[in-house]
Order: sequence, then C-alpha cells, then structure tokens
Amino acid sequence: MILYLGTSSLVKLYVNEPYSDVIRDWAKVAEVLATCRIAFTEVMSALDVRLKNNDLSKKDYDMIIKQFSQDWAHFVKVDFNDVEAGTLINKYSLTRFGAIQLSSAKLIKEEQRKLEPLFKTLYNDQSDISLFFSSSDLALCKAAQAEGLRVLPLG
Repeated sequence: MILYLGTSSLVKLYVNEPYSDVIRDWAKVAEVLATCRIAFTEVMSALDVRLKNNDLSKKDYDMIIKQFSQDWAHFVKVDFNDVEAGTLINKYSLTRFGAIQLSSAKLIKEEQRKLEPLFKTLYNDQSDISLFFSSSDLALCKAAQAEGLRVLPLG
C-alpha cells in the first residue's frame, strides 16, 4: 500500500492530535509513505507556528524537528503539475497547498496505472498497488475522492 500524506497528516505522525493514532497505524502498515516535495517546508512551518503559540515546548519542538528531518529521507517525494494544481483550486475551491498536494497524489495514481500491468505480471495477478490519500482537510479529501482517489477514513 502507498499512503500519501498531506501536510496535516504528516504533522499527526509527530504531534498528538485527533486521529494521530489512526495515521500512525496506517503508516506502520504502508509499504510506501509518499508526499509532495513541498511538504517539508509546510511541516516545518506548521511546527514553528505551534512553537510560537506555545502548543509545543522548545524541547519537544527540537526533538520533533530532528526526528522529522531524519525521517524525511525515507518518504517518497513527488512533484506536482502546476497547471493542474491551478485548475483544482478553481474546480474545488482548495487552498493553494491543498491543490498542490492533490495534484501530487494524482501523479502517483497516473504512474500507478502505468505500472499496474508490470506488477500483475511479476506477482501473478495478485498485486494490488493500493493508493490511499490522507488529509485532515475535509474539502481536500472530498476533492481527492471526486478525482478518483481512495481517501483514508479518519473517523
């Protein structure tokens, strides 16, 4: 299984929030954790905001930053289609980063379709390259579903 993590879901891997346990459980069973290449900057910004708002202690912040920075090397980082992201903003009223994340996940889905015959041959028709999309942004999840992605259920 490929688990695509939007920024809000990535943060849940490192900070205790509602549904953090669900995201962590899914991350443990995924063969691949994927995200958009911009997510590193987004997560760092989200953690910085939490520190400034005193939602994280300096000690916890430093520990999380260190762990996330180490883990980053193990994520599959995907680019995005800039024109498609702009179209997704207009189509679904998404935020700019939400549209970028969705465009990035759709690139994985397109590659998945191209690779599926190869995997079926290699694994005797028993391979299912499942892609699940995860975000705490309900509008983004609805847009992902409308674009044909399977969305990780959080509740």
